[in-house]
Amino acid sequence: MAVTIKKVSTKQELKQFIRFNYQLYKDNPYSVPDLYDDMLNTFNKRKNAAFEFCEADYFLAYKEGKIVGRVAAIINHKANETWGKKEVRFGWIDYTDDTEVSEALIRTVEQWGRERGMTHIQGPLGFTDLDAEGMLIEGFDQLSTMATTYNYPYYPAHMERLGFRKDADWVEYKLYVPDAIPEKHLRIARLIQEKYGLKVKKYKSGRKIARDYGQAIFELINEAYAPLYGYSALSQRQIRQYVKMYLPILDLRMVTLVTDQDDRLVAVGLSMPSLAKALQKAHGRLLPFGWFYLLKALFFKHRSKVLDLLLVAVKPEYQSKGVNALLFTDLIPVYQKLGFEYAESNPEMELNNKVQAQWGYFRYEQHKRRRAYIKEIGGE
Repeated sequence: MAVTIKKVSTKQELKQFIRFNYQLYKDNPYSVPDLYDDMLNTFNKRKNAAFEFCEADYFLAYKEGKIVGRVAAIINHKANETWGKKEVRFGWIDYTDDTEVSEALIRTVEQWGRERGMTHIQGPLGFTDLDAEGMLIEGFDQLSTMATTYNYPYYPAHMERLGFRKDADWVEYKLYVPDAIPEKHLRIARLIQEKYGLKVKKYKSGRKIARDYGQAIFELINEAYAPLYGYSALSQRQIRQYVKMYLPILDLRMVTLVTDQDDRLVAVGLSMPSLAKALQKAHGRLLPFGWFYLLKALFFKHRSKVLDLLLVAVKPEYQSKGVNALLFTDLIPVYQKLGFEYAESNPEMELNNKVQAQWGYFRYEQHKRRRAYIKEIGGE
């Protein structure tokens, strides 16, 4: 039977759109489900601040009366203006191993984009860089993370069949917590601190760190990430949203700030215990018992032995000068004390040598790779 594509237009259809991923991967040991309520907020045009500069529609694919695929069609107008592009993004794409399904989904996004004057289709990408990016092409036998998406090995083959080419790759690492801070690391940290008069700052109160540096953290992210692939600066509304969303749940022992002599933020390192196993046990739901698994992973003694490096951001004029060594000289003893064995780096651009150079002091293993694809679709 032919594949039918339907635009999501009701709350029930949006629920089906979100839950299709959970159903497709319910027996997969490597996939980590998103929290259902977070996804509802992400796709809500009133609640997600990204809709200040994005437009989007969501589509479901049906075959023989059953849902067999989903995709979001997105235009990030700010990113297009920043980079001088006319690109429509496909995101949150999932499909059964049926080429008719993947083709129907992609053709729908292409047509949607052409109607709005776009000349290229790229993805998988979300609304902004803080959404999951890229399609897994290596590491199918590795547990995913809270910040990334998992996909079956047949996905990339479908993309290539549809004429897509590589646009960008991200790599991910396991970074093993050392028994002791490397001596070279310590030496660089001391030198950079003395030379530039830098200070390490720690907080015990989520409210206080939000008040003192919440705005500055995300302004720094905008500045540090500006040159990265497809990046569009976070708006003031997004910054307020993320300060409220993320800072209260962090274990502040694993948050390190570096400031200059005038207390201006020059670097930040945010990390947290991995929630991957907890999210699997919660099945993407906080109720009735999902909240317990998440709290246990975050705060109980027998937390995961894995931690997620959510982000490391350094002010451009301090990059490649050893500030990262100062961050991790503070963080490594915390990781040791809390019993972590290794960290998940989460995706890094494969050509971002500044970031990858900092891992040279540690034992590490590249275990995943994901890709953004692109192709021309005509248009204006």
